Amino acid sequence: RYCFVHFIFFPEINDGEGHPSSSHQALKGTSKWATSLENLLEDPEGVKRFREFLKKEFSEENVLFWLACEEFKKTQGKKQMQEKAKEIYMTFLSSKASSQVNVEGQSRLSETILETPHPLMFQKLQDQIFNLMKYDSYSRFLKSDIFLNQKKSEEQEENSPEAQTAAKRASRIYNT
Repeated sequence: RYCFVHFIFFPEINDGEGHPSSSHQALKGTSKWATSLENLLEDPEGVKRFREFLKKEFSEENVLFWLACEEFKKTQGKKQMQEKAKEIYMTFLSSKASSQVNVEGQSRLSETILETPHPLMFQKLQDQIFNLMKYDSYSRFLKSDIFLNQKKSEEQEENSPEAQTAAKRASRIYNT
């Protein structure tokens, strides 16, 4: 199973003072979050807001598990991997887990997998949780007050006098 990520690069347009022109910047904030769950999870502020939402839905453990797995993949050294794998198992996967996630095949998981850890050992479970979030929680998040209030706040900032001044400077420069 492969995941393909496409990157689109836009030339940066400046306002004459070396600042990027706001009308030509790539998507950011809520606009970027709304394009995909992947974009949301790449942004620390997006993760923060999504966690806030999931906490209200009593499913914050899903994103915490996903983030723990992402961090686990970067772990170097067998000893550190064993420690982190055990931590993930005890926190999210064991029958006594404090923040148990609901994944298929969980009942067959046992602590024996922790003896020979490898970076992708949780990948299948992480993918299940990602899909659960993507097709369930994420769409509700985009309709939630948390997301909509953040979006409104961003729009108010963009329409502030300071932002308008930069836009006017930029349009003067391009329209001369």
